[in-house]
Amino acid sequence: MPATATISQPPPTHQKQATLSATQPQQKILPPGSIPQLPSFLPLLNRPAGAVGTQEQDVRVPTTDTVRIAILLPLTGSNAQIGKALLNAAQLALFDFADSRFELLPHDTKGNPEGAASAARFAIGDGASVILGPLLSSSVRAIAPSAQAANVPVVAFSNDRSIAGNGIYTLGFIPSEQVNRVVRFAQSRGFTRFGALAPDNDYGARVVEALQKTAQANGGTLTRAQFYDPGADDFTDVVREFADYDSRRRELLEQRKELEAQDDEISKSALRRLENLQTLGDLPFEALLVADGGKRLLSVAALLPFYDIDPGTVQMLGTGQWDEPDIGKEPALIGGWYAAPPPFARAEFDKQYQEIYGNRPPRLVTMAYDAIALISVLARQEGASLFTSKTLTNPNGFWGRDGVFRLTPSGTAERGLAVMEIGLDGNKIVSKAPESFQALTN
Repeated sequence: MPATATISQPPPTHQKQATLSATQPQQKILPPGSIPQLPSFLPLLNRPAGAVGTQEQDVRVPTTDTVRIAILLPLTGSNAQIGKALLNAAQLALFDFADSRFELLPHDTKGNPEGAASAARFAIGDGASVILGPLLSSSVRAIAPSAQAANVPVVAFSNDRSIAGNGIYTLGFIPSEQVNRVVRFAQSRGFTRFGALAPDNDYGARVVEALQKTAQANGGTLTRAQFYDPGADDFTDVVREFADYDSRRRELLEQRKELEAQDDEISKSALRRLENLQTLGDLPFEALLVADGGKRLLSVAALLPFYDIDPGTVQMLGTGQWDEPDIGKEPALIGGWYAAPPPFARAEFDKQYQEIYGNRPPRLVTMAYDAIALISVLARQEGASLFTSKTLTNPNGFWGRDGVFRLTPSGTAERGLAVMEIGLDGNKIVSKAPESFQALTN
């Protein structure tokens, strides 16, 4: 197996080290309280470019071998909560991996493109070699011209592949990759006809397009797709129409009426078989992908059995938005499949984060940890050009808190995903994630 840069927990001695390994990293759990209070970067936010090193208590004067990395996050505004959680994860990785030459320069984007553009200019003026973030695709677009003009690569936390390329990389989970993984698995289990329910937005459109392409590429068909208003409070009419419930219900009632009019044993026997049915007639799909998460997913899923889309006969499929530990509380989703990173790779991160910060980390903050760890690993290399396209897009990839991943020359992140099955008491792996990109090509 090709060598893979390992992003894993440091040994209990807390020596900051990053190694190259050809094997899966050993997982080490640090004892509670063994990590000291982490430094706060908030006093360093958005310093004017000319202020670098002017105050001793602000930032030390960099030496000639200092590696300066900027991280742009929404630390104020409507997305401040997730921005601060991303910064927390970055601080964990900084402590775990960075050596004394590594400087992290946090900047507040204020959650909007204008703030991001200003933050990027400050970061470039501060001498940043790489920019990590921002979070939102609109903010990434806003900083791209400055970063590209200065030849500073950007590793953003967006999942919008349209912004990737020309020195802009996205670490976000690409919906089409998740769809491809779970649909191919479903097809390997014999499912060929697919349906889709998705929000009427860019995300929903990308998911449905990926479903159609993946299904057709492997001999399947997307037989029915319906979009709904993501801002709606009630999805009853949407699910009812999607299930073709009224016509199927009418067909059942007409069949019962005909049988009741015939006074013979065969008709009575057939009538008894129809007693427990809600509708008559098959659905045009064998597997249904619901491209949503959170409260909307639960609202939609609860309506499916009510309108006779039976999860016992229709295989439920989902995206990474299903990757929540309590999702099995909705009975209609039990037995459903979705694609996500292998859970064991993240488990210790969750534990460490909770021990340090006292709360459970949001799902996507591992991107900030992996980004810092990746850059820290690369920063240990000798030579002036540490963060070139060649080094950032190592085809062997890296092992992070969400499993194996690599940045591609097109600017997107390719990941090794597992297929998970939802259970009442937890989710389990039904198809393992690859541990190397060699496994993906074999």
